[in-house]
Amino acid sequence: MTERRQLPPQIRRVELARRAGSKPVVRYQLTVDTGIVDGRRKQLRRRYNTEKEARAALAEIQGQVNTGAYVQPSTLTVEQACADWQQSRHKIRPTTAAGYEYVLQPIRSELGDLAVQDVTRRHLDDLIVQLRAGTLMRPNGKPRKPWSARSCNYMVGAFSQVLGQLVAEGRLTRNVAALVDRVPGKARTFETFTVEQVQKVLHGIAADRNRHAWHLALAGLRRGEIAGLRWADVDLGKRTVRIEKTRVDVGGRALDQDEPKTASAGRLLPLPDALLAELVAAKARQTAERLALGEAYAAMGYVVCNEAGEPYHPSTMSTMWQSAIKNLDVPQIRLHDARHTCATLMHLQGVPIALVAAWLGHADISFTMRTYVHAQADALELAARSFATRSTTAER
Repeated sequence: MTERRQLPPQIRRVELARRAGSKPVVRYQLTVDTGIVDGRRKQLRRRYNTEKEARAALAEIQGQVNTGAYVQPSTLTVEQACADWQQSRHKIRPTTAAGYEYVLQPIRSELGDLAVQDVTRRHLDDLIVQLRAGTLMRPNGKPRKPWSARSCNYMVGAFSQVLGQLVAEGRLTRNVAALVDRVPGKARTFETFTVEQVQKVLHGIAADRNRHAWHLALAGLRRGEIAGLRWADVDLGKRTVRIEKTRVDVGGRALDQDEPKTASAGRLLPLPDALLAELVAAKARQTAERLALGEAYAAMGYVVCNEAGEPYHPSTMSTMWQSAIKNLDVPQIRLHDARHTCATLMHLQGVPIALVAAWLGHADISFTMRTYVHAQADALELAARSFATRSTTAER
């Protein structure tokens, strides 16, 4: 006869209530200490069908507790986890915070009531499928537009940071978002003007009241830098412009920021002749408008503003740019692509890439080369002709 092993004190044999005439139902109840939380002893209590299962669970849990790998059961929801994580991001810019708010919104809306410890990879995969198909509704009841691969990947990346923080704090066993495959998608393509097309644009905007804004864009300034530029940062006598303040779109609201986008984004640039002339003309134009409106004029000091001296919303500037080039025989590129045009033409004209990066306000030269310098058709033709030169030289 096999000798029955004595149960450890953490496991108790329990006989459940049974119907008349049926066999007794036996379960093995596990009660194990899992540590001290907020000064109070915590215990895990579960029931198992067999003694073997209960013993295996006891060994696993005690091993995790001893190594510090055990995670206490928690009712923390996805909604609260996302809210806590966003509140802990003290050093990010308002635009970055708004971006996180936007991409995490579907997760908070669809999975918000779920305990974060119950989230699986399947939950996230299903959400991505719905976002890509455009079958999800917004909290206000309106349908969502289908999300791009880039937006879905941004969402997964942000949620991975939320879960990663909980893992680091010992409140979650693993980060399931890290297991989700990123959605494949086409890399964003940028189109730039050629030198001839830039000349067409400059000629076409010659009568535009805000043409100095488009000159600044083609000189490589970011949209937020143009919108936030003040006359106090422009020295017409010394022919310089200091890039510091920005005006950005945060959740649809224009927000002024006194610091540049990055540490390297703050820079002092010399003014080329054409740009200097446009800024001189713009200041004279605004002076006349101020005199015409009198006290109704909002003298806020913005270089780019409306007839009443009020700054434009950054998104309004993008719309105005599209209107400015709409009827011109040039590619209908975005306002930000004017910055790409500046970088590409400087590079093609032989400006060292280190100087191009400094002009654009980049700290990483490789980022400038990878992101802002693009090959144009005429440049590729020049590259092709170089083979003919090589052949001629070889024949000699």
